[in-house]
Amino acid sequence: MPRKALYPISNIFINRWSSRAMSDQPVTNEQLMTLFEAARWAPSGYNEQPWRFIYTYKNTKLWNELIALMIPFNQSWAKNSAVLVVIISKNFFDRTGKPSHLHTFDAGAAWMSLALQGSISGLVIHAIGDFDYDAAKTILDIPDEFKIEVMVAIGNKGKKEILAPELQAREVPNDRKPLSEIVFENKFKE
Repeated sequence: MPRKALYPISNIFINRWSSRAMSDQPVTNEQLMTLFEAARWAPSGYNEQPWRFIYTYKNTKLWNELIALMIPFNQSWAKNSAVLVVIISKNFFDRTGKPSHLHTFDAGAAWMSLALQGSISGLVIHAIGDFDYDAAKTILDIPDEFKIEVMVAIGNKGKKEILAPELQAREVPNDRKPLSEIVFENKFKE
């Protein structure tokens, strides 16, 4: 069943989805830097751009260490990715030194820019939340003033048949909640 927006929006939003089927074809440095360039242009509070991206290619020591930090479910499909990226954000403002309440929000904007560019580029971009954040922080030498937001698996499109049967059934774009469940005028409504 094709996705359908209820109001007129660009197909860029409808076409983006988080597949798990990735081929073993490498992602080039040019493709990867294009994703980071798109993320670089995301909006941020006071133009602080608090996001940072730490990446590694498949079959490197770091890639293997990051895969090992994932829960088995995510390992089962992320093992086919060509690149793993850990997105982090600085939790204080450079210009004032004060804590930032926007850093996670801003990193989310950068993530969305990366994800949309990946979709436009024909790549699979899938965020991963279930992994050992503390171990990742240690392995990647992340200073305390940064928070790990998410890990991202990047690859070229693969056939869903490479996935476990239960994942094959989920390998279709899903729908979204209706606006009536997420948009409220004047006051929050359950």
